[in-house]
Amino acid sequence: MNPVSIHDAAFDCLMQSDIDLKVSQVRALFQEYESGGALCRESDTDIVRVEVPGRPEKPELVSPQSVKMRKLTTPEGRAVLVHAVCHIEFNAINLALDAIYRFREMPDQFYRNWLLVAAEEAKHFSLLRQRLSDMGHQYGDMPAHNGLWEMAVKTDHDVLIRMALVPRVLEARGLDVTPGMIKRLEQVGDTDTVAILHIILAEEIGHVAIGSHWFKYCCEKQDLEPEATFRELLKTYMGGGLRGPFYTEGRLQAGFTEEELAQLSELSP
Repeated sequence: MNPVSIHDAAFDCLMQSDIDLKVSQVRALFQEYESGGALCRESDTDIVRVEVPGRPEKPELVSPQSVKMRKLTTPEGRAVLVHAVCHIEFNAINLALDAIYRFREMPDQFYRNWLLVAAEEAKHFSLLRQRLSDMGHQYGDMPAHNGLWEMAVKTDHDVLIRMALVPRVLEARGLDVTPGMIKRLEQVGDTDTVAILHIILAEEIGHVAIGSHWFKYCCEKQDLEPEATFRELLKTYMGGGLRGPFYTEGRLQAGFTEEELAQLSELSP
């Protein structure tokens, strides 16, 4: 029996719409290669655009403007927040799997890194899903937006652009806002959610660092200057700037330079 290609195995997980099966398949795939087993890189399948990855029928997907946050002083408001973060983590599982499936000319370590990310995102999703259940809700009970996956589709043609704009822009935005969420939840005594967010914040710094590493790797292979290239991609895809404030300590740990952070602050609307 021929070994299954890592790319094909990631695609099977990516397209799995059953939540429990997706999480268990991701964990199994990560455990298969965690000990350093040889990766099978051979695949006879063509790479296809994935407009819609495997996901359950709910949540209903709406525009970002239609996803209304509520005050965290109410149980319902805290549940809305947990649901929103839970949805981000579910999308992040698919994003990591798509990188493994799609970009087939990278070193083996690229796939090991993104398998780790997929497994940790699955852990984050499961923790938040259980927290939602404890709060009397289920994942899918509330509407959500599809911004993360829309960026995945926009960047599916180029690994350099994907590494720049998904880990270093969208996921790094999570680093920026999580400390504030933790502070507000501490003020209302939601220690259970705070504990989960501390886990997520620590591991997401590692995920953004992985994105930074491979973005710089791709720049080096193409003889591009990383900081200038990142600025140009922000102009092309993000209208030139990102909204602050920025979590400086976390971004520095995740591979941003002092110069980049100064430029981001200058470009911030």
